[in-house]
Amino acid sequence: MALSLFNTQRGLIQAPMAGVQDFRLAAAVSNAGGLGSLPCAMLSKEQLLSELNALTQATQNPYNLNFFCHSPERYTQSQQQRWHQLLAPYFSELGIDDSSLAMTASRQPIDADTVALIAPYKPPVVSFHFGLPSSAIVQQIKGWGGKVISTATTLAEAKWLVAKGADAVIAQGLEAGGHRGHFLSMDLALQQPTAVLVEQCIAELNVPIIAAGGIATTEDVQQMYALGAELVQVGSAYLLCQEATTSALHREAISQQGTDKTALTTVFSGRAARGIENRIMHEIGHTPSQAPAFPFAGIAITALRAKSEAQGKSDFSPLWCGQKYIVRDALSAAEITKELAPSNA
Repeated sequence: MALSLFNTQRGLIQAPMAGVQDFRLAAAVSNAGGLGSLPCAMLSKEQLLSELNALTQATQNPYNLNFFCHSPERYTQSQQQRWHQLLAPYFSELGIDDSSLAMTASRQPIDADTVALIAPYKPPVVSFHFGLPSSAIVQQIKGWGGKVISTATTLAEAKWLVAKGADAVIAQGLEAGGHRGHFLSMDLALQQPTAVLVEQCIAELNVPIIAAGGIATTEDVQQMYALGAELVQVGSAYLLCQEATTSALHREAISQQGTDKTALTTVFSGRAARGIENRIMHEIGHTPSQAPAFPFAGIAITALRAKSEAQGKSDFSPLWCGQKYIVRDALSAAEITKELAPSNA
């Protein structure tokens, strides 16, 4: 059983959510019997050590460190020019000199130096987005007793992960908030609803399957267990909790959104991710052809976002949120964890 695989009391993993959490949310979920997750892909080496020290001091229970393992692409001057030309009216509106914007981005894949940094802590679980790193890194994690898991958005990706050594697979359905974990193909037509993908993976694979996407209620959790998933991964349910660092503008957008107002977009990073629709998505389209590859689209958008948010607007903000959402304002992460996943589920 996956509960024994991760040594947790509850069959729930808190999804790593960069930008809206720190170690406090991960520790709270782990202390409540779930598996708390710390998003590490956007942390500097110094920040990673600081967060990891704080996390291991705040909980004695198992936790998960999450990293990206994408293959960085080149960002050329011509690509930047095309992207900036599309965004030119917004630069003008907000008084931004786009010629000063960098050509490098903060999201970096895991490397040997990062593994060496976390190795002394022997994190119990290390998860990945966008595939898996080298076999050497996978084996190094397993060597200290760590479990390796990663996200699949298709059955083909799930099979690839198992063949490369994943101890469990996160089956991320189309409903999931934030970035899609796809890596074999960027074709969104291949994406499946969570229940469909979970059933496909369970029928074909012999590792634990973790259901992710659109899981907002106890009934949703029980449905995934009934399909054969051994755990669920939940992110959006924690966005308004006490421990989340979700901004006031993001919280407002979540609380005020109408039914099914989320969409997949490549505007904010260059990769498809689900968030609440806002001005930039409406005006330039959800997946503009001019958007450069991940993560370079985010350089210009971050500049626009900073100016707009300073004016109290979320016109250019990535308002990540799953397709199914229930407002749980001011609850603690522990309360949400215990509500969604009864002990020893």
